[in-house]
Amino acid sequence: MSKIREEISRKVPRLTMSLIIAIIFFAISLVVPETVSSIQLPGIDVPAGTIIQIVTIVITAVFLIRALSDALFLGDIVTDIIVRRIGIKEERSPKRAARDLIYIIIIILIATAVLPFIRVLKNDWLTALFTYTALGLIIILIYDIGRILYRIVEQRAESLADRLSKMAVQDENGE
Repeated sequence: MSKIREEISRKVPRLTMSLIIAIIFFAISLVVPETVSSIQLPGIDVPAGTIIQIVTIVITAVFLIRALSDALFLGDIVTDIIVRRIGIKEERSPKRAARDLIYIIIIILIATAVLPFIRVLKNDWLTALFTYTALGLIIILIYDIGRILYRIVEQRAESLADRLSKMAVQDENGE
């Protein structure tokens, strides 16, 4: 458990800093090229603003990719926490994926039944909050199903690879 805590304490600040740096470079890509657009770079006949904009967009993309990798790790942890809070057991099996699918159907049915009553209140903020909460839960459950299916396929592939390697070793030994 302490390993996960160490990873979280390492990745949250890195995620935050990556996002801040990405926002700063994106802002630079919007502001600075306009100030130097009249300057032409000799030899390549390209405005300096274009080069600055391309470089800053690439740097922004690098930091966003770095933030995305940290966010995916943290997303796994948050998904596990939410799934446990919903009451789904920790087992990783097709049965759990089926249970997640049933929860998705239940969320859709509840949202479909309750949303007309919320709309009667003519409160767009409450309607949006309810809709996005339901959507967020559905996305988390779909993500959990994907992780379960990925692990199942990964285990089957590893098992198949082990069997094939054993067969290859037996063929080499002439057995």
